[in-house]
Amino acid sequence: MQISEKYNPQETEQKWYNYWLENKYFHSEPNDKPPYTVVIPPPNVTGILHMGHMLNNTIQDVLVRRARMQGFNACWVPGTDHASIATEAKVVAKLKSEGINKSDITREEFLKHAWEWTDKYGGTILEQLKKLGCSCDWDRTRFTMEDKLSQQVIKSFVDLYNKGLIYRGYRMVNWDPEAKTNISDEEVIFKEQNGKLYFLKYKIEDSEEFLSVATTRPETIFGDTAVCINPNDERYAHLKGKNVIVPIVNRVVPIIEDEYVDIEFGTGALKITPAHDTNDYEIGQKHQLKMIDALDDDANLNEHGLHYAGKNRFEVRKLIAKELEEKDLLLKAEDYVNKVGTSERTGAVIEPKISVQWFLKMSEIAKPALDVVMDDEVKFYPEKFKNIYKHWMENIRDWNISRQLWWGQQIPAYYYGSGDEDFVVAETKEEALDLVKEKTGNQQLTIDNLKQDQDALDTWFSSWLWPMSVFDGLLDPENKDINYYYPTSDLVTAPDIIFFWVARMIMAGLEYRKEVPFKNVYFTGIVRDKQRRKMSKSLGNSPDPLELMEKYGADGVRVGILLSSAAGNDLLFDEELMLQGRNFMTKIWNAFRLINMWNHEDKPANSAETQTIEWFENKLNKTIAEIDQQFEKFRISDALHLIYKLIWDDFCGLYLEAIKPNYGEGISKEVYDRTIVFFEELMKLLHPFMPFLTEELWQIISERNIDEALVIAQQKKAGAFDETIIKNFETASELISGVRNYRQTKGISPRESADIYTNASAFANEAVIRKLANVSEIHFGEKTDKPSFTFLVGATEVSIPLSENLDLGEEKQKTEEELKYLKGFLISVEKKLSNEKFVANAKPEIVEVERKKQKDAQDKIAILEEKLKSL
Repeated sequence: MQISEKYNPQETEQKWYNYWLENKYFHSEPNDKPPYTVVIPPPNVTGILHMGHMLNNTIQDVLVRRARMQGFNACWVPGTDHASIATEAKVVAKLKSEGINKSDITREEFLKHAWEWTDKYGGTILEQLKKLGCSCDWDRTRFTMEDKLSQQVIKSFVDLYNKGLIYRGYRMVNWDPEAKTNISDEEVIFKEQNGKLYFLKYKIEDSEEFLSVATTRPETIFGDTAVCINPNDERYAHLKGKNVIVPIVNRVVPIIEDEYVDIEFGTGALKITPAHDTNDYEIGQKHQLKMIDALDDDANLNEHGLHYAGKNRFEVRKLIAKELEEKDLLLKAEDYVNKVGTSERTGAVIEPKISVQWFLKMSEIAKPALDVVMDDEVKFYPEKFKNIYKHWMENIRDWNISRQLWWGQQIPAYYYGSGDEDFVVAETKEEALDLVKEKTGNQQLTIDNLKQDQDALDTWFSSWLWPMSVFDGLLDPENKDINYYYPTSDLVTAPDIIFFWVARMIMAGLEYRKEVPFKNVYFTGIVRDKQRRKMSKSLGNSPDPLELMEKYGADGVRVGILLSSAAGNDLLFDEELMLQGRNFMTKIWNAFRLINMWNHEDKPANSAETQTIEWFENKLNKTIAEIDQQFEKFRISDALHLIYKLIWDDFCGLYLEAIKPNYGEGISKEVYDRTIVFFEELMKLLHPFMPFLTEELWQIISERNIDEALVIAQQKKAGAFDETIIKNFETASELISGVRNYRQTKGISPRESADIYTNASAFANEAVIRKLANVSEIHFGEKTDKPSFTFLVGATEVSIPLSENLDLGEEKQKTEEELKYLKGFLISVEKKLSNEKFVANAKPEIVEVERKKQKDAQDKIAILEEKLKSL
């Protein structure tokens, strides 16, 4: 049939994606096949497709499509994460634009707005993934805040509380004043910032003397409750047991002693602000110091800030420095670079804050989760991440699981009195009421007497259950889906959530199913620009993936992004690779158009065709075996490179050239049929990487019914191959290149046939050599006296008598120049090899490389000297 001159991705992609959806090729139900299960790292419901998603989801789709074509029952579960902080911030901003403050409405009203926002914008990223070609089972789409998943989150909280693993504690937390919630240690990003180190004068009580104390945060002096010195610091021995007066505040506080203070740092005297610094909090607990919290939830000074009350902490920092100077309470201020904790979500500077929070004890559940990774029950690719994982797991802290937010699963703790222990934990209010009645003996209590904890659970507390909760594994532990699909097969994720998510999913899986949640974890690299900067909207260095797909086609972008993504290493994004992907599509399209144009004739295959078919059959089997090996190691880019080379170089560059009929002739029907079979096998191999183009060509090749679509076709298994056949053909290919190189460098027309002389007694694939090199006569075991162009293929010497049209004087000059260069090169190599130190200390393989260089140079020199004689 006639096919269009150019491939049009825009026309093709939506057509085939709709076809795949209509025929439910992506949908999976438990059956007799072995399962291959992948759960998507659920993108934030607020999110839109970025380059990291593109890389991650392309890799997942390649794995899933390949598994489907290898006889597995492939199930890729999609979904989104409710993203507490990010979504709440979006909803708060939307309400503000409508003149509504969150503080002015009830939780129920706020949640109504949040659900409206989610319903309107929440599915954007999933629709964008469809444009990429992702073969998710969309019928199984889940959302971490949907009823069934929320029920499982609450169920696990109650279970862990009853096991004594969840507790309520008064602790120092990382307060994000922009999101107005605490965040975990893992969500704090430390950034270098330029600031000042202020040296303040703390006057000694009843004395004219003062103690100099250095701080980067003078606005926190309103919370000072002591000054600390090292007991071994002789400079301050006379001050032991005395008091100082906090500048401006005029509060009298004690001088305490603790070896925590570094004598060498600053002045050796430390102001202690237990409510506003993690280390100060520990010292405060140890020395039973009073705690004064001088900041509110917005990080503004409160009533303890005296005349600065209501002002922002950073504004106060500037103003107080001025006041200290005016009152002669500032000794000096120096420029200072220090690392400041910022919120991963909002970028706000974190404020340490004391509050009551809920925690999950980690040490008990972390140990088994460490063992399964160290023992390779869960394998990490690349393996280097095992050490990072080990370090974190061995130094793990209790997980702060409560957040001061409304969007999220509300903590199922119910208060009935004013005491610290006057609460119960239950899955429902009704169950809570029963527990309260039992605990208090008061049967007159009603649900109205109960007040649920206002905090929501950390988003990660829902997503750590994801591989189980998507199959309702905690609601119905014996249902057919969880028993068939769990544990899942492979997880593809970014290394920056190894602790947030990967480690916690392993813990949850072992806790609730006594099984790991997945067998392999593949960590993708981070997508960076050419300057190695992480791509981000704020830097403006991230292209729009949808625009890239519009420009290069989804297949072109998929191939482009994978070609530059070596296993687990960061990806340096280069749009040129997208162009390479598009060019690859064009190459394949044109290759099929060429095949399609040939007339078929009822004639037997000739020798060149037979030799070529035999070679390609072996080459295909060998490459399939190599591709399988690369997939086993999760070297997906390397697998693609193998397919790329097989199609571009071997099939298009050699195979089609060798079987192409002469002008005006047709091709043997037998050869044509074999070529179509090869082309179909190549489309099957390529389909996971380029699903749209391959399905289009597959359907053009032949009429297919719905059971014969490429998306569910089975890939060829690696068959036996003969390495000698492959090697011989590669030798023939080198020989052909040598003859073509002669014509190219000498400006001789490819139509001018050549005679060749060789020391070989025979050539394997002689018919192919004669055809592709346009050789008229081969003189085996013969030398020629005529001036010749000579080259080596391994130990085989090949000479082509120079065309009568060539200028022999010019040829002689070029040969002398080449000979001079080679002799100079040989001297440098032999100098290295005569250096005993080099030969004794260098690796044997490096010495061997130098010896090979020596031998090659000597052989080429001998050939050129012979050539000069003939010239």
